[in-house]
Amino acid sequence: MALRILALETSTLDASVAALEGDRLLGQTVLDRARRTAQCFAPAIQQQLQAVGWRPQDVQLVAVSQGPGSFTGLRVGVTAAKTLAYAVGAEVFAVNTLQVIARQTPAELPCICAVLDAQRQQLFVADFRREGDRLVETAATRIEDNAQWLAGLSPGTAVTGPGLAALRDKLPTGIVVVDAGCWTPRAATVGLAAWLEYQAGNRHDVWTLNPVYYRTSAAEEKKMAVKGNLP
Repeated sequence: MALRILALETSTLDASVAALEGDRLLGQTVLDRARRTAQCFAPAIQQQLQAVGWRPQDVQLVAVSQGPGSFTGLRVGVTAAKTLAYAVGAEVFAVNTLQVIARQTPAELPCICAVLDAQRQQLFVADFRREGDRLVETAATRIEDNAQWLAGLSPGTAVTGPGLAALRDKLPTGIVVVDAGCWTPRAATVGLAAWLEYQAGNRHDVWTLNPVYYRTSAAEEKKMAVKGNLP
């Protein structure tokens, strides 16, 4: 029997839950933006399990997006994934949000740059090269100023991700823009990416897994600034 995977995506405002057997999608639920909270996410997970006829203990792997993304969203998703995995004895596996976005691009695009809005006129950015079913990271996740990223784009580059929403009209000539329907990371792709890495022998630990934010929050930066000004 193929590995039973419950996948969670909460890194953006458009959260989703999916159930997969190996690389085969059984069902996916996209939550209303107003319902992307810890209180509403648990019932959505339960509904998705019921929709595919699974009991919680049938889940063998809980997949979740680890970041970058919304601080609150990532905490909700990773906490839910760890709690469920521990409760039912499943394994847990986290994948990079930008890899998920890049994986949703058309197969004929060999090189992809995925972006998420990092606020403050900045982007989370990562670059990938497609090699069959694998996505090889050619430039690791980083933060770039919007202007810096736009200036560094080369003609023929394929770009994707929610970070394009406010920048599409500013893209230089010759840039390939992936259809906007592919920009939002989905739980189905989180599950597929986790399955591929799990099949390759990679593992994560439920006790040590945490969100990866790639930056400190505005509140943390303010707190550090205040401390730095103390005599």
